Amino acid sequence: MTNKAISIFNQLRPLSVGYDDVFDHFESMFNHQYDSISQPNYPPYNIVKTGKYNYDIQVALAGYGKKDVDVSFENSVLTIKSVKDEAEKEVEDNDGVLHKGIAKRMFSKSFTIADDVEIKGAELKDGLLVVSMERIIPDHKKARTITIK
Repeated sequence: MTNKAISIFNQLRPLSVGYDDVFDHFESMFNHQYDSISQPNYPPYNIVKTGKYNYDIQVALAGYGKKDVDVSFENSVLTIKSVKDEAEKEVEDNDGVLHKGIAKRMFSKSFTIADDVEIKGAELKDGLLVVSMERIIPDHKKARTITIK
């Protein structure tokens, strides 16, 4: 539960009805971001709007293969993280490399996805992971004209 006494959303609460969960969710994200000691900027990523209701999250993962990356979605959070295979680690330790300037870093990136956004799929090609999403607008939320009786 967030402390509403110091919430940055207090000014919006009196102007809205039914958005308490949304405000609490954003407050939690805001607090989590600043509670962390360091926010890694690795791997670099883009969030791109590819159509009126379509989005892509593009993550630069040069040197990573499909088996090296895990993409999961749970409780409105999309998580992209690296996976280290123990057999691969043993090979790396004994592969005769004299200098290792290119290394796969362990990482984890999380994105909060709106309830009306559906993840369509993910593709890793040429060092770029693209997670495609589409916002699905239910009929009851689409613009319409209300007949006056």
